Amino acid sequence: MFKKLSAIVMVALLSAALTACSGNSDSSASSQSASKSSTTAASNTSVETTTFTERDLAQTADTSEAESLALSDGNDITITKAGVYVISGTASDASVIVEAADDDKVQLVLDGANITNTDAPCVYVKNADKVFVTTKEGSENDLKVTGAFTADGETNTDAVIFAKDDIVFNGEGTMTITSTDNGISGKDDVKITGGTISIESAGDAIEANDEISAAGGTVTINSQKDGLHAENDEDDTQGSIYISGGAFNINAASDGIQGTTTVVIDGGTFNITGSEGIEATNVTINNGEITISASDDGINATTKSTAQSVCITINGGNIKINMGQGDTDGLDSNGDLYITGGTIDITGQSACDYDGRAEKTGGTLIVNGQETDSIPNQMMGGGGGRGGMGGPGGDMGGFGGGMQPQMGF
Repeated sequence: MFKKLSAIVMVALLSAALTACSGNSDSSASSQSASKSSTTAASNTSVETTTFTERDLAQTADTSEAESLALSDGNDITITKAGVYVISGTASDASVIVEAADDDKVQLVLDGANITNTDAPCVYVKNADKVFVTTKEGSENDLKVTGAFTADGETNTDAVIFAKDDIVFNGEGTMTITSTDNGISGKDDVKITGGTISIESAGDAIEANDEISAAGGTVTINSQKDGLHAENDEDDTQGSIYISGGAFNINAASDGIQGTTTVVIDGGTFNITGSEGIEATNVTINNGEITISASDDGINATTKSTAQSVCITINGGNIKINMGQGDTDGLDSNGDLYITGGTIDITGQSACDYDGRAEKTGGTLIVNGQETDSIPNQMMGGGGGRGGMGGPGGDMGGFGGGMQPQMGF
């Protein structure tokens, strides 16, 4: 068993009307640990944890007893037991298939692995406890699917790397993924802790049913749908995204980062271009360097889950948002909006739109080059809640902090 490094971030929320929907988040002393916090609509208090094990975070594999496997045209490699496997070579119409026991951990070390398939995943995890995909230092690995995916019985495989169980990406090499559908699909959790990953996809670049979490690595995405997408079609209490580190360069036709329940960012560097930058029911930003260019909303909280309150909370970080023309908003919450820290620099016609309460108790908010102490609210879509109509913590187009022209805010 690998010792788990975990840190639990606790958020104490007041039950009074002035309570924020999610509060400050403190990381533990270990920079290799990660945690996430959010608020449920029912109790207004919730604590959740994300754990990265030592093996998740290790960027090299112990290959002393590894088995070396060479790719060849038209031949699948099937792995049926736990262990470390070094995969190398160039092949077409070949897949690496993991079909091990429920408690088996399998590590695939890619060392110059190049696969081009017409209609099947290059890596297909059918069964295991967890699979690690580790790129060897200095290696370049290329995985590509060029045609329409075919189903495997009742399983609709739709990604170059398709996993029915937990999958972790780490390493010190590079991996390039090209897909006619999704790049990476995980039916449980997808974790990224290292390596350099480039994805070009006609579908979502990285998707997971339960959670996407990241603590490191460099990820470059060019997607015709979402960059990161976490959603469970059968359970709207699942589908979260947690990021504590790494560099993400995302160019998406739809959303850069989309979670169903929560998106929590504790660190990392983000350059996001998309229709919307970040979207979930509950969005919390505690740290990070975030640049968003959006044609719709920069950061959007909207009802996607029945298990979360609709809210945007910004406790820290440096956030720069550039908005397109029209009915677009830098920060758009269909519920509440709270700013307690960080620097938010918004350029656009409408800085903020919220339907519930809004409070700014810290941090710096800059709108079109002008710093403001209040949170303005554009009235086209927001303004139906306590904060939105000039109630406590809010303003009506600038009311409460003095009349402010809406075109600039």
